[in-house]
Amino acid sequence: MYLADRSAPAPAPAGAQTAPDGGPGRAPAVASTVLALGAVSLVTDVSSEMVTAVLPLYLVAGLGLSPLGFGALDGVYNGVSALVQLTGGHLADRVRNHKLIAGIGYGLSALCKPLLLLAHSLGPVGVVLALERTGKGLRTAPRDALISLSTPAESQGRAFGVHRAMDTTGALLGPLAAFFILNAAVGGYDAVFGVSACIAVLGVVVLVLFVPSGAAPGPTGPESGPAKAAAVKPDAGKPHTVKPHTVKPDAVNVREALALLRLPRLRALAVCAVLLGLTTVSDAFLYLLLQDRSGIREQWFPLLPLGTAAVFLLLAVPAGALADRIGRRTVFLTGHALLLAGYGLLLWAPHWPALPWLVLVLHGVFYAATDGVLPAAVGATVPAQLRATGIALVGTGQALARFGCSLAFGAAWTLWGAGPALAAAAAGLCCCAAVAGLVLRPAAPGSAPDPARLPRGTR
Repeated sequence: MYLADRSAPAPAPAGAQTAPDGGPGRAPAVASTVLALGAVSLVTDVSSEMVTAVLPLYLVAGLGLSPLGFGALDGVYNGVSALVQLTGGHLADRVRNHKLIAGIGYGLSALCKPLLLLAHSLGPVGVVLALERTGKGLRTAPRDALISLSTPAESQGRAFGVHRAMDTTGALLGPLAAFFILNAAVGGYDAVFGVSACIAVLGVVVLVLFVPSGAAPGPTGPESGPAKAAAVKPDAGKPHTVKPHTVKPDAVNVREALALLRLPRLRALAVCAVLLGLTTVSDAFLYLLLQDRSGIREQWFPLLPLGTAAVFLLLAVPAGALADRIGRRTVFLTGHALLLAGYGLLLWAPHWPALPWLVLVLHGVFYAATDGVLPAAVGATVPAQLRATGIALVGTGQALARFGCSLAFGAAWTLWGAGPALAAAAAGLCCCAAVAGLVLRPAAPGSAPDPARLPRGTR
């Protein structure tokens, strides 16, 4: 969240390749682990987004849920993964095998897809979705920790951008697949769920075959100062060499994990993620609002996520690289400002034919500027052996806040109508973004060096 001065040269990370003269060698732009995990996410997101694209319409038009009922189910859909995410991150750090925990999460989500073929009422659908989100919660923090641990701190914005771009390619293809299946198959919803299950299994196969095993932490984050005192206790004065995939630190305990909250920068990131999550309307509600505002026909509804995904895909890598250069705080807050602009268009813009396109573009830029930037900021703040736990702490707070937002927005829509509910969310987002800007402000000139700062100097 705090970026470095480009005038100071970045030190070569320990374990990096070196040139024959002893200088730093030319490292690849993105680690192979990042590309392998991106492929897994691409395939898995095709499966997940096929379901997500049709789910709001299936629940509201097919099962007849009210906005309040949909808000509760949408909250469960996001809230369960939040509760489990912390467990997944802690387990990955404790057993020192991030791939194993991520694989369990991917496998559980794949097993749940066929169960949607058997669930045709609110209760069973809710249970299946909760189990599917449990799998997502288990895999998210270990996967992001693998990305962070395989990447130098000064390049993490780019690495997460590449992963999110590949992930979003799947998010782009999934709704397209759902659209064609709904229009071509008899019993369209069941056909979507069946094809989604087959693709999810393929994602697990790619993970098992192509993602390297193990998660030995490398020095891609802070290892001194408060972070070190809170969680890292190497032998004083003894030089040591980090050897990837061979170092096996002591198992992480709960006390060390909770001690992360004593890190000022991590605490600031967690507080801001919660505040902004409380006023971020879920994607499903935004697409329903857009359909209601623009009169989009039902058969075109599954294509709405494509607009968001296409913009996200185009801008994820540039936004991550920009965050590495000019500051993650700046890019992160700008993303939320653009989301606020999208809310404003839905509330007050005339009925332009271009309105859906403008809203979806702003929505996509919001994700490009925030989705990978936040874990990159956490990765630059948390010690390597607690990387998954730190990412999970912030991600859990954000997801729980969005769970609360879904419940509150669904209730507000039911009681007041769509317009007043969105206006309340927009006002809340404006206030929370202002608070986040203050909480995440750069350290004052002349203050003591912060170990959470990236290695290129001070902001």
